[in-house]
Amino acid sequence: MAELLETVEHETGPNPGWAVLWLHGLGADGNDFAPIVPELVRKDWPALRFVFPHAPVRAVTINGGARMRAWYDITSFDFGDANRADHAGVAESVAQVEALIAREGERGIPPERLLLAGFSQGGAITLAAGIARKTPLAGLMALSTYLPMGIEQARAALQPGANAQPMFMAHGVFDPVVPAAAGEASAKAMRELGFDVQWRRYPMQHAVCPEEIHNLGDWMAARFAAG
Repeated sequence: MAELLETVEHETGPNPGWAVLWLHGLGADGNDFAPIVPELVRKDWPALRFVFPHAPVRAVTINGGARMRAWYDITSFDFGDANRADHAGVAESVAQVEALIAREGERGIPPERLLLAGFSQGGAITLAAGIARKTPLAGLMALSTYLPMGIEQARAALQPGANAQPMFMAHGVFDPVVPAAAGEASAKAMRELGFDVQWRRYPMQHAVCPEEIHNLGDWMAARFAAG
């Protein structure tokens, strides 16, 4: 079992029956998206446990080798390079996410009532973990992000039934960090792998916006209703 990462947690009610595991972006930490909870949560939703893990600290090549919280090393600015993401680091982080999913199972929340979300580099891990899931989650949310591997690598890693997981992907059209074209290509790749992807574009940079939070809330509400 992979090491259990430190987390920030927030429960919206007693005895939560659902969990949302949310992965932050490069250089941030688990506190980054905790403030989104009151903006996102709706009164008619079931009680949720939000879990925001801190990524490990590691050297990041594109940032001059500086050490920061990162889900994997990035060796190139070229999004067309299928090896720009350190694949060993991706695999390590996927294993750490799996350990957190297993802990939620031990706390009474099974995979079919857990949503996995991620922003930017955290979204890349969300996609990689989703592809590798042997037991489907309730859904995957990948924001301002990209597939950290080539389509053929992804196809080889795809587990039977993993593409039954519904997916919400969104991106800012003015994103200077992860080009919108990279996000769109990744959404297309996930569809080619058989995933049902709801794809959204917003007039923003590398961020989230109120319209996106509203649309994401609608999508999550549908998952709870289907639950």
